[in-house]
Amino acid sequence: MIGVEPEAGDDGGRSFRSGRLERVEHVETIADGARTPSLGPLTLALIRRSVSDMTTATDAELVAAMRFVWERMKLIVEPTGVLGLAPLLSGRMPPPGRRVGVILSGGNVEMAQAREWFAAGPGA
Repeated sequence: MIGVEPEAGDDGGRSFRSGRLERVEHVETIADGARTPSLGPLTLALIRRSVSDMTTATDAELVAAMRFVWERMKLIVEPTGVLGLAPLLSGRMPPPGRRVGVILSGGNVEMAQAREWFAAGPGA
């Protein structure tokens, strides 16, 4: 299992690697569900026990993943809800050559905001 978090708020990955809670203050990302400054002790323990690696996704990768899911799957998902998919679609995390499961969740996104993100295009 590989954990994914926003590139701008990589406290989880740093905590996973160091074995202690790390903080990131003032996280600026469109993935508002992942803007916490730090994991909790229980979450870190679960991650360290169950996750084999951690990676990140940029906001641009999140928007591209959202657009893919909206257009191809006809599902409304929010930026935090595509964290697991974004690094696969962008090539940041190549699939391991076998079946891959990705959890998609959440549709808590304003349509006007999503239109702005989509209109800005890649890298915006």
